[in-house]
Formats: sequence, structure tokens, C-alpha cells
Amino acid sequence: MRPSFLLRLAAATAFAACGGTPKAMDDVAADAIQTSVPAAATVTVPALDVDSVDALIRRVVADKGLVGLSVGVMQDGKVVLARGYGYRSLDPRLPVTPTTMFGIGSVTKQFTCSAALLLEQDGKLSMNDKVAKYVPTATRANDITLLELGQHVAGYRDYYPPDFVVREMAKPEPTDSVIARYATRPLDFEPGSRWSYSNTGFLILGKAIEQASGMPLATLLQERIFTPAGMSRTAFDRVPGDTNTATGYTSYALAESTPVSPEAEGWIGAAGAIWSTPTDLLAWDLALIEGKVLSASSFNTLTSPRLLTDGRETTYGCGLGIQRTGDALIYSHGGGIAGVVTQNVVIPSTRSAIVTLANADFAATGEIISTLIARLTPHVDVPAIAGLPALEAAKGFLTSVERGTVDRSTLGDDLNALLTDEHLARDRASLAAHGRVSNVVVTRSVERGGMEVAQLQYMVGSIRARTAMYRSPDGKIQQFLINRQ
Repeated sequence: MRPSFLLRLAAATAFAACGGTPKAMDDVAADAIQTSVPAAATVTVPALDVDSVDALIRRVVADKGLVGLSVGVMQDGKVVLARGYGYRSLDPRLPVTPTTMFGIGSVTKQFTCSAALLLEQDGKLSMNDKVAKYVPTATRANDITLLELGQHVAGYRDYYPPDFVVREMAKPEPTDSVIARYATRPLDFEPGSRWSYSNTGFLILGKAIEQASGMPLATLLQERIFTPAGMSRTAFDRVPGDTNTATGYTSYALAESTPVSPEAEGWIGAAGAIWSTPTDLLAWDLALIEGKVLSASSFNTLTSPRLLTDGRETTYGCGLGIQRTGDALIYSHGGGIAGVVTQNVVIPSTRSAIVTLANADFAATGEIISTLIARLTPHVDVPAIAGLPALEAAKGFLTSVERGTVDRSTLGDDLNALLTDEHLARDRASLAAHGRVSNVVVTRSVERGGMEVAQLQYMVGSIRARTAMYRSPDGKIQQFLINRQ
């Protein structure tokens, strides 16, 4: 199943220096990378003007010619909007309601990874298990782990790259046959060296989950996630006989919308088979960030970007995209199956989330998503700083530490006193023992004590490092402590 919007943006910049997530350093970095399940949010934003959001959605539905759209918005842990727009079916003409179920496509992937992580917590599998344990005939099965499947770095050829149902997918086929056909081909790249979206990897992961648990993935998800999270309108695959479900539509060459035939049985499974509603997905989002689903260690695995073999970092954890605006960390995933486009976006720092489910594969909901992100993301006023931009100042300081000499005129008095020549020599030796500094990025900037606090992440050799660089308005660095991420 194809990703959409934020995840496509993530894929386009998957290896840019901005990929990844910074670890919380102190109270000024409360919404940086989560290495444990997030605590209750301390960041607030103004209450959402629901009427203006509703007006925006209605305009987009009309302007874009959408068939139907269901939208859910959570702010500070409470659902503030859950409404249906347009039609779940054009013939007969039936409206979308808040309880209309849509296929969620690849938003399923975070559930598949979470199911695997729950089994790891139970001791029934390890995310470091090799594929060979479950699908021994797969290419390089002894060299690829389950986690690498969930991170899209395994190299297995994706069976569903086009944005329409190809001929072979129109015919029912056992999932094992799909795996056998696509997972036995030569790899597209050396495992761990690249990020490339692969539904094939998730079918293999789903098979491993079923073997390790001794039950169908649908049953495991229902028992361990859907029911505990109160997701009463969520199911693995379309519910037979349920009439309050959305029909998928497409349009060719700007023509009128026509129903589209879905993928045949056996094709999407663990990669994208879940059906749900925005309200249920918001319940999932809240349970996830409040630590009610996974242990701290499992949550960290779910939300930690993959470090590739050449030191680059992706913007993807396990079945979940990881993005940042200027002021917040965002978890997101899009989905696209026949006649459906979906998006699930979570902003942990404000305990907010956005879900859009549209039953037309041409649906463009980016304006809705970006507007809501802007309104649900914390914004801070950072003082103007003389001299170099934060990134250049940080790179310059790190380079000077590597050389063992610093321009002390650029440092505040207390940092100068702390960073004696002996201290600097120790720092230089420590960095040199690990390797060169690289991939320096500013993840966000905040204000504290009248200073700019630039939150940095970078590599020292193969070690992830982090820093909160404090600068006073005169441009002098008042703090720069190098720590492991």
C-alpha cells in the first residue's frame, strides 16, 4: 500500500540530515525524541476553533470534488471534532457518518509493528530474529531481521508500487504465494544500506507474527490492541454485512468518480488490511503516546529512525514516519489502497492528533492536514541572535573542539571557565576515539532565560550525540555539552 502526504515527504527526504528524532535533554526539550513512552504533555496551544476547521474541510471537499471524507481531531487528549463529509456511497447515495468504516491502508503498518513488539514483550519472538526462522526460502533470509522488515531497509522488492490495482492483484491469491513470488527475487539493495518502501516486507512480518503467536494476525490485533483501546469500529479486513462502510472511488482524466475494484483477497494483509474510523484511530493514538499499548522499550523501537550502514538516518521507525516542524516532533503515516487515501498524524507534545479518511484515490487533503498541524503545534518566540545562524555556530564549535583550539571570544564567561585547556584536550581525545563529527542538524530552537536554545543532533563516528546549545543575544555560546543521544 502506498504512503501519502507526510510519509511521502519523509520518503523524499528520508536521508536528509533533518531525518531522525532528538532525545529529550531537559525541560526545554520536552518534545524532542522519545526514548520512553512520553509523559503527560506540558505544552499547550490555544483551543482549536472547530467552526473554522469545519468550514475549511467543507471548502476543500467542494473544491477538490471529493466523494466522502471523515475527519477526526484530538487536542490535549480530547476529541474535539469527529465528522463525516460527503458520501460513503454514490449509488445509493449514502452520507459519511462519524462511524463509517474506511480501509486505512498503510496506517495498518504501525499496528503490525506494535503487534510484533507486544510478542517480543511476551518473549515469543525477537525483532532481531532472522527472516529465516519464519520464511527460510526468502532471499538472504539469514541476513535480514524482522525489525529491518518493519523499517523498510531489508531490500525486498515491493509488490505494490503503482497507484492502481494491477492485473495480478485483481485475482485472489494466498499471501504465502505473494511472499514466495516477491521475497525470493534478488534484493534491490544490500540490507540496511537504503530505505525503500516495501509492502512485501510487511507480509513477511505478518507471517512471522502469526507463527510466533499461533493465531491469525486479525485475532491478535483484536485481543491485544483493538479491544483494550476501545476501538469498537475497527477490524482487520472489511466486516461482512456492515453497510456503514465506505466504497472506494477513482477518477480517470478528471472524469466523474467511479467505483474502483479493491485488491483481491490475500494481497494486502499485514501491510494494509485494517478498516477503522477517525474516532477509533484517535483512541489508538492517545493510548500509544500515553504508554497504554507498549512498554517504554518497545515504544522507543517503534519511534526510532533507522541508522543506515553509511551513517545516514531515515525518517522512519517501525511502521511509523517521524517528522519535525520547527517546533514539534510528529509521528505520522499515510495510506492508499484502491479508492482510499488516509492520514494519521500525532503530535505528542500537545497530546493532539489528526485523522483523515477519504474514499477517493485522488483525494487531496494536504491543506487540511497542514492547517491543523500548524494550529496544534506549539510555537515559541526565540530571541534574535547576533552573528552566525545556529547550525553554522554549532558546526564551528564542534570543529574547533576536534582541532583542540577554540575561539574563546565566541564563548560566554562561564563556559570559558568550564572549558579549560585540560578539559578541551580531554574532549578532543574523546571525540577522536569515536570518529569524526558529521550530520549536524538543528532539530528545533526554543527560548530559555532570554537565550536561544538550539537543540542539535549529530553523529560522532557511529555514535548518536545531542546538544542543547545556549546562545545569548550577543551571539556568545553560553552552554554546549556533548552527550550521547
